[in-house]
Amino acid sequence: MDKKFLSPYDPTATEDAIYERWLASGLFSPEACVAAGVTREDAEPYSIVLPPPNVTGVLHIGHAAMLAVEDILVRYHRMQGYRTLWIPGTDHAAIATQSKVEKELQKSEKKSRHDLGREAFLERVHAYARESHDTIVHQVRKMGSSLDWDREAFTLDETRQRAVYEAFQRLYDMGLIVRGHRVVNWDPKGQTVISDDEIVYEERTATLYTFKYDASLPFAISTTRPETKVGDTAVAVHPDDERYRSYIGKEYSVTFCDVPLTLRVVADESVDPAFGTGALGVTPAHSSIDAEIAKKHDLPMVQVINEYARMTVDGRLNDMKVNAARDTVVAWLREEGLLEKEEQVQQNVSTAERTGAIIEPLPKLQWFVAVEKPFVLKESKLPGIPSGSTTTLKDIMRTAVNAGAIKITPDRFEKAYFHWIDNLHDWCISRQIWYGHRIPVWYRKGADGKEEMHVGVDAPKGKGWEQDPDTLDTWFSSGLWTFSTLGWPEDTKDLALYHPTSVLETAYDILFFWVARMILMSGALLGDVPFRDVYIHGLVRDEKGKKMSKSLGNAIDPLTLVEKYGADATRLSVIIGAAAGNDIKLSEQRVKGYKNFTNKVWNIARFILQHEDAILATKGAATHADDAALLKELSDLTRDVTDDIEHFRLYLAGEKLYHYVWHRFADEILEESKPILQGDDIERKQGRARALYDMLVIQLKLLHPFMPFVTEEIWSSLPEKDSDLLLVAPWPAK
Repeated sequence: MDKKFLSPYDPTATEDAIYERWLASGLFSPEACVAAGVTREDAEPYSIVLPPPNVTGVLHIGHAAMLAVEDILVRYHRMQGYRTLWIPGTDHAAIATQSKVEKELQKSEKKSRHDLGREAFLERVHAYARESHDTIVHQVRKMGSSLDWDREAFTLDETRQRAVYEAFQRLYDMGLIVRGHRVVNWDPKGQTVISDDEIVYEERTATLYTFKYDASLPFAISTTRPETKVGDTAVAVHPDDERYRSYIGKEYSVTFCDVPLTLRVVADESVDPAFGTGALGVTPAHSSIDAEIAKKHDLPMVQVINEYARMTVDGRLNDMKVNAARDTVVAWLREEGLLEKEEQVQQNVSTAERTGAIIEPLPKLQWFVAVEKPFVLKESKLPGIPSGSTTTLKDIMRTAVNAGAIKITPDRFEKAYFHWIDNLHDWCISRQIWYGHRIPVWYRKGADGKEEMHVGVDAPKGKGWEQDPDTLDTWFSSGLWTFSTLGWPEDTKDLALYHPTSVLETAYDILFFWVARMILMSGALLGDVPFRDVYIHGLVRDEKGKKMSKSLGNAIDPLTLVEKYGADATRLSVIIGAAAGNDIKLSEQRVKGYKNFTNKVWNIARFILQHEDAILATKGAATHADDAALLKELSDLTRDVTDDIEHFRLYLAGEKLYHYVWHRFADEILEESKPILQGDDIERKQGRARALYDMLVIQLKLLHPFMPFVTEEIWSSLPEKDSDLLLVAPWPAK
């Protein structure tokens, strides 16, 4: 027996060295596994791309759960003989990363990015991203993640930029990327457009004001934003509302808080007769809903609020912040005797996820992905959408899941997925920030004074061209992640072999942010799905069930847990008890409990390996019936664990192994074996020692995906084994 078993297991003394052994072996690479003869050349591929962590700091415990789940799947399939690839990478997270650097610049130097200029500022951001990347990679390795580091990608590196520009040009040529003036979500603090998915809705108390624009009008309207009414161009009513039927089609000219308005009464079925007075003041420039009404009825769009959330009308409201303007309009209504009612209501206020600012809907010239525009999909492997058929991006996203090409686990999330797609609008992809993939479009004035535009991967030749100053939404580049990491747009061997990837594992809170966009991109550009399975894990919460955050002071640093209890214990703590899609409560005491389990596995090995001479003396001997029964019991467990992993019941597989190893094997089988091992029947003693050893080998293999470090450390001291590294040992037969 190796002398190291004379001391308790110390993860801090072994884990880094073990990871270095794995790296030195090169066996995180599928090609290396083939070359070493542990994987067949023609083995079935199994591939996962790591959901790229944002380069905005450090990993949290939720990332640790993600890494544990994916590493279990990857290690299991590698041991099963698959040609297994797990691709690492990080996300530039444009808005979040730029925001962090801007805040630090303001805090330390009292400067804005404009003081530095675009190039100098971007150098600062790149330096921050590199430093954060190095921290993240260190953390990922500490968790034992068996990623193929030679294939590491970054959403903003040169290879990904080529893919992003190619994707933009192809989608533009297909008519799916369009430019136009539309009402968008504007963040006045961040000074950029954000997508619908980046809005955080906060329930707040607001005042619903009911008033007339002018005493001469025969009807009143209700709104919580009276300051926007200086931009109204119509009043909409339901066509079946008897109260207003006689007014439909009429126009009224009034002066509202110093601003002349021309209001046409239109009939629109989208109006709710039960809300307020049933008459809706239509503000096309400052409401996406009102913009739709305006489009149907050919109404003018009048902008009255600018990018800094200030009023742009003449009169008393000029240059006022919107909140002050609201108070001013209400005061004017009271003075004029036009205010009929005020009531307190609860409403969802749209705020920007990154800055917390209240969103201002504004009309702006932006780039969009058209999700409902029909186009011809030239080549398709998608079920229900044959090559050459006409479809839409919405249809692709819906059909991929509906037809079973992609399975979501747990399936209860499919309903939410379809609901999101049904309500999806065109995706605004341009951002008014400096960090990110610059939009591959160039402009110049032509000889006739009209604007010329060039869209392409490469800059146009000739003088006078200026590239679009905006950058692309981060989700545009991460939407290409499954195939840009495999070398697309080149026809690489990796792309042919590993795409579609096998599994996309992620948390439910970005099911729509990311998963749907990956399906959109892969469907449009490759005519295929990006992955076969989507496995949704829950959120890791504190022991009281609260969401962890720095502000609440309840966040747990996974590295702290690894340093105190080891990576194996940390991994088990976020796997066992965490059913797919369900949140899990985590406490340090829970992690400590799994550290005790790690010690138990170590002590089991020490006990069995004390009988090494007896183990080695039984090679080729017949198996006693009692020992055969024990091995059969373990074989049944192997079958159950294998089935659980195959069907993403990782929490059940881990729980079964925990209870078998501790309560069945250690508490019962080893205790029952002690009299045999201490008895005088040499043949029986040797037979039981061999049986226990064979059972240890099987248990180490079964446990390895869940707790790779302690199992690899024990494996290195086994006198007989079928692989030098447990990392690539064959999975036990059922």
